[in-house]
Amino acid sequence: MTSTTYYDSDQARRPLVSEFQNLWDNRGLIRLIVGRDLTLRYKRSTLGIWWTLLNPLLTTGVMWMVFGKIFRFDVGEGIPYIVYLLSGILLVTFFSQATIASGSAIVGNAGVLSKVYVPPEVFSVSAALSAAANFMISIIILLVVQLVTGVGIPWTVVLIPIPVLAMLGLTAGLGLLIAAAAVHFFDVIDLASVFIQLISYLTPSFYPISIIPESFLFVIYLNPLYSYLTVFRGFMYGGEFVDWWMFAYMGATSIVTLLLGVWMFSRSWRSLVVLL
Repeated sequence: MTSTTYYDSDQARRPLVSEFQNLWDNRGLIRLIVGRDLTLRYKRSTLGIWWTLLNPLLTTGVMWMVFGKIFRFDVGEGIPYIVYLLSGILLVTFFSQATIASGSAIVGNAGVLSKVYVPPEVFSVSAALSAAANFMISIIILLVVQLVTGVGIPWTVVLIPIPVLAMLGLTAGLGLLIAAAAVHFFDVIDLASVFIQLISYLTPSFYPISIIPESFLFVIYLNPLYSYLTVFRGFMYGGEFVDWWMFAYMGATSIVTLLLGVWMFSRSWRSLVVLL
């Protein structure tokens, strides 16, 4: 005799605890989804997985010609502009892709959720993890560029998982917030894309912070993505630990955003199942 598992909208949940428990219980499914995303993303592409490396490289090439050769941005500290630029593009792209993919994952998998019992948060977190995996693969290009330009690879690269995990918490939390709202109002995803673009431009990913007027610097410092990028660059090619407040700000925004996203999701999960 087989049993059928179904959604029970009256099932009690413990805020935060139930969501994290669901993720742990479904860790095998999460691995499968992440693996599927990585293998199917470029299935019909001739270059396949190589697009993960080629895409940021092409973008960097175009921006390097414009800002490095025409506008001649100088980031100082003896760091070639292309290394500074590529590191910024990789992290900002990770943030953008992970947040939007996580936010739209539940709506995008509505067909599965309406037929099979799967905790919806599994899809959002899996999307963020897939973006993180793509980011880790694309770091290979940055390492090669650092070697070619003579920057080298400092020992601090082994600490790169710290900002990556922090970014994963930030994007998963934002994704769950967007996902909960997108089920009711799908345009939230498009609005989130505009907001993410604004945050990206307020992050010194392709321009040196030295060109920012002093009266406007506080806006850059308040941007959470700035601390993530600074810590990442410090580990990636700086070979140093940046100011402690950046680590504190990065950790605080990651944890708070993740907990807030999970908490809001736990309050609205009943309506998500019904609306899907």
